[in-house]
Formats: sequence, structure tokens, C-alpha cells
Amino acid sequence: MSIYFRSSRPTGALADADPMAVPPSYSDLGKAARDVFNKGYGFGMVKLELKTKSSSGVEFTATGSSNTDTGKALGNLETKYKIKDYGLTFIQKWNTDNTLGTEVSMEDQLAEGLKVALDTIFVPNTGKKSGKLKTSYRRDYVNLGCNIDIDLSGPTIYGWAVLGYEGWLAGYQMAFDTAKSKLSQNNFALGYKAGDFQLHTNVNDGTEFGGSIYQKVNNKVETSVNLAWTAGSNNTRFGIAAKYQLDEKTSIGAKVNNASLIGIGYTLALRPGVKLTLSGLIDGKNFSAGGHKVGLGFELEA
Repeated sequence: MSIYFRSSRPTGALADADPMAVPPSYSDLGKAARDVFNKGYGFGMVKLELKTKSSSGVEFTATGSSNTDTGKALGNLETKYKIKDYGLTFIQKWNTDNTLGTEVSMEDQLAEGLKVALDTIFVPNTGKKSGKLKTSYRRDYVNLGCNIDIDLSGPTIYGWAVLGYEGWLAGYQMAFDTAKSKLSQNNFALGYKAGDFQLHTNVNDGTEFGGSIYQKVNNKVETSVNLAWTAGSNNTRFGIAAKYQLDEKTSIGAKVNNASLIGIGYTLALRPGVKLTLSGLIDGKNFSAGGHKVGLGFELEA
């Protein structure tokens, strides 16, 4: 079960920029296709999430979830505070595994489109500490980023770059392990994005190949196709998903893959700001054996 209270929209110098003027980050390539497969489903989970904002501008997010298969429960608490005049954002995180996280970021101050952040994690039970310095730069036709682990024994450097021009997108992502002096990640991606159509292909480490197609047929229907294949294996993964907006209050989603797993999602706006989501996962190969999963979601927006 999920409960949300949201009252803000993205801000910043680039928030209202044309989506094709500033390309997405590497991790967001193919996001539209993934959203059709993932949004509106919550198989095997009961989740409660509460978002609110204090009069002083501090945003609070409390999340609790339980896995219906294992019964394991997890909880998270996050606080966020923004100083817009200086482009600063402070985030504090805590979870029931007793892990503390702190992130401080500055955006559009040193240069327009540049964001710098320091993310640290501390585990009181073990005394383990870790951190990461994150930078990203977003301008017309380019999106760059570099993250560096704070590890004196040999940090790992993560980097990505996405170039976009007239709908065409090309991206590269890498990770370099300085302790071993070798690349631990070497990924490429190509894509095309139009108003109602998106195509994305990627190659990870030269062995994993993937692709997705997203199409918005009309104002009510969205479709998506995903394909993945690993070199040296005959296991090809294929899936197709669709979302249909019945009316302003109701939408239905369905998806199926080559493993005969069938997912169904139903979303209903009970009233303005109140939304109910039901989902189910059916194993088509073992229909009579049971083991199917269900999910329930409840959202409140204010």
C-alpha cells in the first residue's frame, strides 16, 4: 500500500527546457519503454509511503514495505531541504538496516547546468563508512557525468556521456577500477526519440545486448517492446506491454514475456488526489500450481 503527498514540480534553470535540447542521462535512456513495463505494478509487495512538507520547507518521506513471500519488512526515512537562492539541497536518509546516508548538492551555481554532490553512507553497527563525489553537466545536445568513490585503497571512477541531435541519441558509460587499473564496465547505447516514438539499443561489456521500442499510439494507448540477449547463451528475453487509458479516472496495463509470465495492472482514481492500484502476476506455465502474486497500492496526493 502506498500513500503519497506531493505538491511540488521540478525547478531549476533547465526544468522547462525542450526535452530534445538537453538529452537524458545514460541511465534514463529507454526510460519511457521501461515505465510502461514497470509503473502500475507491485507484485508480491505491500507498501506504505507518506510524503509531506513542513511550513519551513523541509520535505519528509517515510516508507514501509513488506514482502508477502518472505514476510521481511523494511522501513526508510528521508528528509530533504532546499535553499533555492544558493542552489543547495540537503538530504538525510535512514533505514531499518541501520544505515545512515547524507547527500549535499549544489546546482547551477558554479556554472549553468553543472551539479556537484557529495554522498556519504555510515553504518553505526560496523563502523563502515563510504562516500562518493558526483558531478553532472547538462547543456543543449550534451549530458555528461562523473562519479568517484572516496576510497584511499583505489577509487572507482564512473563516467557517462550522452549526445543528442535532432532526435538521435548516442551514449557511453564506463567504470574504471584504479586499484586494478582496468575497465570494470564498458557500455554503449544508441537511440532515437520523436514525439510519439522512441527506439533504444545498448551493448553492455560487449556481451549483453538489449533494445526497446516505445510508441504512443494515441492519447489513450501506449505500447512497449523489450528484447535482451547474452552472447554465448541461447536464452533470449522478450516482452511486450501496453497501457490503455479507459477514461480520466481509470487505466489498465498488461504485459507478457517469453517465460509466460503475465502481468495485469488496474489503476482507478477514486477522487481527485486519491488513486487505487491493483496488480497481479500469473505464471502461465504453472497456472494450476499456484504461486501467483498480487499487489495493492493506495496513493494520496495533496
